[in-house]
Formats: sequence, C-alpha cells, structure tokens
Amino acid sequence: MEDREKDKLEESVSTEHDNDSVQNVDSSVNRETVPGKENHSDSDDDYEKICYVCRRPESKAGTMITMPGGMNFCHDCMQKAFDSVTQSGFDFSKLQNMPYMNMNLNDLPNMDGLNMEIPKKNKVKKKKEEEKQKAEFSIRDIPAPHVIKSRLDEYVIGQEKAKKVISVAVYNHYKRVLLQNGTPKEDGEEKDVLIEKSNILMLGPTGSGKTYLVKTLARLLDVPLAIADATSLTEAGYIGDDIESVVSKLLSAADNDVEKAEHGIIFIDEIDKIAKKKNITNRDVSGESVQQELLKLLEGSQVEVPVGSNQKNALTPMTTVDTNNILFICGGAFPDLEGIIKERLTKSTTMGFMGELRDKYESDPNILSKVTTEDLRAFGMIPEFLGRLPIVVTLQALTKELMVQVLKEPKNAILKQYIKLLELDEVKLVFEDEALEWIAEEALKKETGARALRAIIEEFMLDIMYEIPKDSNIGSVVITRAYLEKSGGPMIEMRG
Repeated sequence: MEDREKDKLEESVSTEHDNDSVQNVDSSVNRETVPGKENHSDSDDDYEKICYVCRRPESKAGTMITMPGGMNFCHDCMQKAFDSVTQSGFDFSKLQNMPYMNMNLNDLPNMDGLNMEIPKKNKVKKKKEEEKQKAEFSIRDIPAPHVIKSRLDEYVIGQEKAKKVISVAVYNHYKRVLLQNGTPKEDGEEKDVLIEKSNILMLGPTGSGKTYLVKTLARLLDVPLAIADATSLTEAGYIGDDIESVVSKLLSAADNDVEKAEHGIIFIDEIDKIAKKKNITNRDVSGESVQQELLKLLEGSQVEVPVGSNQKNALTPMTTVDTNNILFICGGAFPDLEGIIKERLTKSTTMGFMGELRDKYESDPNILSKVTTEDLRAFGMIPEFLGRLPIVVTLQALTKELMVQVLKEPKNAILKQYIKLLELDEVKLVFEDEALEWIAEEALKKETGARALRAIIEEFMLDIMYEIPKDSNIGSVVITRAYLEKSGGPMIEMRG
C-alpha cells in the first residue's frame, strides 16, 4: 500500500511539472510576434468597414456591427431587419440557441466558406486624424502663372496663347478653392466675395496637343487627373457609360480619397462628338441629352458614385463627391467649325473700295481663333453648356518649323527616346537636320498633327533597331535624308 501511494505522489508531481513547462512554452510562444500579421492588420485598418446590405461606408452609416464571417451591418439595416421579422409575427422565443442570422454569402466576391474579404479597390480609404487636422494647401503651394507656363514650355512646343490662358485659369481656380476652404466669418461680418467656377473649353485640330497639354499640367501640379471620352457617354447609361462615370474615374485616380479627388482635374475629350444631331427622328441619347446631363457636373453638385467600379449595383459601395471644386476641361477638334466661322465672316463682305474679298479667310491658318459662341451654337452645342465653359482656348495646327522642334526640343522628345534606347546598346544615334525637315514635311501631309511624327520614325527605325544588336562593333548611326527617301542608307561607324 505504501509503495502504491508513493507511485501516485510521484506521478502527480511529474504531471504538474509538465503542465508548468507547457504553460511556460505557450506563454513564450504568445509573446513572440508572428511575421506578416502586423502588416496585414495595419493595411486593413486603413480602410473603412462597409455595410453588407446598403453598401455604405462607416463614415456615413456610423459604427458597424460585426457578425461572424467578417460581415458588417449598420444599425439602420439591422433595425430594419428586426422590424420586418417582428412585424411578420415571427416569435423569437420558439428558437433555441440561435447563433446568428442565416444569410446567403455566395454572391459576395472572394468567398471561401466564411473567409470573406471585400477587394480593397471597392473600399473607401479611412481619413486619419492627422490628415483631417492638416490643411490641404496654402497660397504658397500654388505656383504662379508664369511658373506654370515656364514648366509647360519644357514639354509643349508652341501654343503660347493656349499655355498662357490655361496657366492663369488654373491659378485662379485653385485660389478659389483656397478661399472656399478658409474659415467662415463671424456673425455680423460680411462674408468674403464668392468666386464663380471657370471651366475651360479647348478647341484645336487633331494632334495639336490638347490631351498632352492637360496630362502635363496635371503632372506638374501633382493633382489627380481623369481622362474621359465623351463618345462613350449616354443619357442615364443608355447602352454606354452614364455621366457620373467620369467622376468615378477621378475617384479611382485619387486612390479612393474623396477629398483629394474633389481638388482634381477631369478632362473630357472628343466633346464635339456630343453635338446636337441634325435631322434626327429618334431619341438623341448621345448628343444633346449628354450635354444636359453634364450641366450639373460642370456647375457643381453632390454626386453619388460607386467606389472601384463604373456600374451601380447592390454589391458596390457608394460615396458622395462634390464637383464644385473640380476643374473641368473639355476638348475637341470640331472639324466642321472652320466652315461655320468662314461663313459668318464672309457675310459682312461688301462691294466697293472698302469691301473684302470672299476668299480672304480661305487660307487663314488661325481661323479657329476667331470663334464665337454663335459659331459653337451653330455647330450643335446648347447655350446652357457653353455658359458653363466661359474660358475658350484655341490651339493652332503645327507648322513645319514647330514639327522639327517637337522632334528634338521637349524633355521627352521622340528623338531623345530613341537616343536613350540605343545608348543602352552603347550606340550613338544622330539625326541630320535635313532628315528632320523631311520627317516634318511628311507629317504635314498626313494631317494628323504630332501623332504622325512617331508613325514615320517607327517605320524607318525598324530596320535599324533590328540590325544594330547583331553587331557589337557598331559605334554610331547617322540618319540621313537619303536613307529616309530610300535613295541611300544610314551612315554607320564602327568602334575604334
């Protein structure tokens, strides 16, 4: 008996010792950090929770109720759900040990059982407290018009009047934004002068640099930019994109940051394609109707846009964007506008010594600079739409001299790009001046502006870019006019 009691006592002591060691090991494991977990939690905390039912973010719907499976519900939707159940006469007392509501989770993206995760592109970024208290920008952060123009000169050749007008318009626009974000006046004091919004309408032939000018401007100002095509817009999304899709693109460019998007730039290209259709009997869903729908965006309004998608549906979260501080720039080639301007100008011609010849404006290269609102209305633009685009900028067609400058002077000129490519092969590329003039002459014949330059150079550089990597002894290549005219070849110099 005594031996049995001793054995039991030894076993109990050994088990207690083992349990203590296991607890110590568990505590040591718990104190260790698991790699990758901290970064994942930090990344998830940067985004707001979204209600599974109404798809509103936490900043709008309030505190969320988290359910098993990672589902979040706002208080309004939970209350509606319980009200609908109780009003139908459902008795909760008959249910025993109800864990949670049985909901269909198969229609959510990235569902694997209950491991649900909404894509981050469909989430709204959470604003941190430091960012809320920090001012957006001050008057010192806005570059002066001459600074904006001087930086545009580094990338855009010619169009001096257009660059000057755009520089002043952008400078005044962001000063207006700065004044609206200022502190309100106290009671009894007069409020500050409210500056009206000034959007921009750009007119110019194809290849004159309308889109390139806006892209360069957005990059220099470091603001989000959205480029939309007016040809894809239809009234209320009738077989196409609806009007709010342009704001949704800007929100996506701003990384779903609403405040950053509200200070961005939206460029609507091909605006001349939504002109009022003439002699049409059916519904004009892509012409005058689109102009009417764009009025609220250009004027400034609160727009409900989907986050991370251009389509509005029950599974896409919605957010509100104020377009009052968004700068809208509309551009188009307006191909038939020159004839309308010439027709208006020739009406005033008279006979006699003070009369003007009818063919005076036939060969005028700057005919677009004489455009008026009357001409644009005759083209098919409604007056309400033109009234919201008070600044009209005209871009001129490129001449031969400007074509040569576009080839070699900008910071990212086409020739500099090819020179950089061949530098990687340790080969020096040189273009003769006569060769550049020939390229400019051929580009003018195509009548597609600066876009024709790259097409011509791509054609003649194909053989050179193919043959040079074959021989490592080639040191330099000189492009001559004879090679471009296919009456000779390029001058090739070997190393040493």
